[in-house]
Amino acid sequence: MRLFWDRGYEGTSFDDLIATMGISASSFYNAFGSKEALYHEAIETYMSVAGGWFLDILMKYHTITAFRNLTTTAAMEFTRDDQPSGCMISVAATQCSPGQSRLRDLLASQRTQAEGAMAERLRVGMSAGDLPENTDIEALAAFYGSLLRGMAVQARDGASRDRLLEIARIGMRAWPAI
Repeated sequence: MRLFWDRGYEGTSFDDLIATMGISASSFYNAFGSKEALYHEAIETYMSVAGGWFLDILMKYHTITAFRNLTTTAAMEFTRDDQPSGCMISVAATQCSPGQSRLRDLLASQRTQAEGAMAERLRVGMSAGDLPENTDIEALAAFYGSLLRGMAVQARDGASRDRLLEIARIGMRAWPAI
């Protein structure tokens, strides 16, 4: 997972994979079937970890607090020293060769699902009176989805944790006033 996260699907060679895992080519094919099948497993593993904190924060807190915690936690997660920077889903396969369109579509779907989860949380917040009734939920979810993906790219480009936390603070200023 870390190798794919760091280098992307196309940037990770078969030789990189077997060398990192310390297995032979035949063992690799017996265990995973193909590089693409392993990539799918890596995405699922990443989603079980990152998706866990993401959904936990969305559901656990009052609406504005959830989004504030989501953006600040993203800043912390995207700049951890013990893993590649950014978000594997945000930075992976946004641009790839035509033969890899299935992977691009898979990751685009993951990003759409995350944005959908944010929109659903915003709808719950609107029902509770946490947002003005005229709030464009889809646009607000797209805004925060774009903010998180932008923070992931910033982290990938070397932005510090403090810089991402400042971006998160600025992003929260866009929160609709009741």
